[in-house]
Amino acid sequence: VVQRILSDAPLVDGHNDLAWNLRRRRQNKLFDFKFNSDLKGDPSWTGGTLWSQTDLNRMQKGLVSAQFWSAYVPCGSQYLDSVQLTLEQIDVIIRLVEKYPKHLQMATTAEEIESAHRAGKIASLIGVEGGHSLGSSLAILRTLYQLGVRYLTLTHACNTPWADSSMVDEATLGHKSSDQDEDEPPLMPLSDHDGLSDFGKLVIQEMNRLGMMVDLSHVSARTMDAAIKVTKAPVIFSHSGAQAICNSTRNVPDSILSKLALNGGIVMVSFFNQFLNCKEKATLKDVIAHINHIRNMAGVNHVGLGAGFDGITQVPEGLEDVSKYPMLLAELARDRRWSAEDIKKLAGGNLVRVMRETARIRGDMERAKIAPHEEWISMEDLDEKTYCRFPGI
Repeated sequence: VVQRILSDAPLVDGHNDLAWNLRRRRQNKLFDFKFNSDLKGDPSWTGGTLWSQTDLNRMQKGLVSAQFWSAYVPCGSQYLDSVQLTLEQIDVIIRLVEKYPKHLQMATTAEEIESAHRAGKIASLIGVEGGHSLGSSLAILRTLYQLGVRYLTLTHACNTPWADSSMVDEATLGHKSSDQDEDEPPLMPLSDHDGLSDFGKLVIQEMNRLGMMVDLSHVSARTMDAAIKVTKAPVIFSHSGAQAICNSTRNVPDSILSKLALNGGIVMVSFFNQFLNCKEKATLKDVIAHINHIRNMAGVNHVGLGAGFDGITQVPEGLEDVSKYPMLLAELARDRRWSAEDIKKLAGGNLVRVMRETARIRGDMERAKIAPHEEWISMEDLDEKTYCRFPGI
């Protein structure tokens, strides 16, 4: 049943962190990286102790049709070399796709996802995970779009000078977050600008003009609400869950889910145990609980899949790696509430719809001759963090 469904519609995953592992484990060197081999059993990749959740063979077994690869860099690079590191991560993603042209294909549009699916290839798309990758520059945002980036996560586990992260909500609650960079100490910032600053609103407006999706995973609840008010296009949560099921600030509150149907956006459910049941161990049924809750609150048109493989160390029983997606869809197919058309929407149809709508908004703004925003971020927003900026201009 699942094979028949996925032969008609693509399976699109919203978030995979393989590229960061390529940097940490191989310094982005691909010359002898065998992505078409069993990386789980390859000691040169795992070192005998590290985990592996993604390789080409397992993606094909998992019937993956399209993957958003994350161009992630740590919060510790903010105000330093975050832009350079981001460009290097985009470069390694593009080079990986080019190394396997028979199996992988770069994509930037809904139509290219569908074309790759018909050709039996895995469409490869790029999302930048964290607004610190912009260096607070709209020019960098435009450059990232030209390089193929099709979503930007407004923050990671740190505030930017223009948007608040979910760590703000953690600090308010007074307990430690499971959402922190493993490469640096946890950050517990206070709110800097009640969600979004004026410059942050310009970032979203420019993303709408470009046709880049606004990703609200990792942001604070106030940032979610502010972004939904500003954007003309549907938003996405590339790897999050339902806060009512697991009370993590990395998940989406019901108050936001209730607004998602009007916005047209989508929550792509993460497979990280700590976001599923707030415990170290979880199962496939915990993922289904999040999917069903989001469906109940926002509708079947507003839920998708964003596992976060290769960036999560605790995975649900039954969904251990990218080969396991069919197991999840098969379980849903046994539920009479889930028709074949519903499963197609969950698997990838909803994300493809959001991409089309985002492109339509871009076209409308282009026909209206909306000019690029040319404002620079204020020194007040930067809060004197200018030590790595050329002075005077």
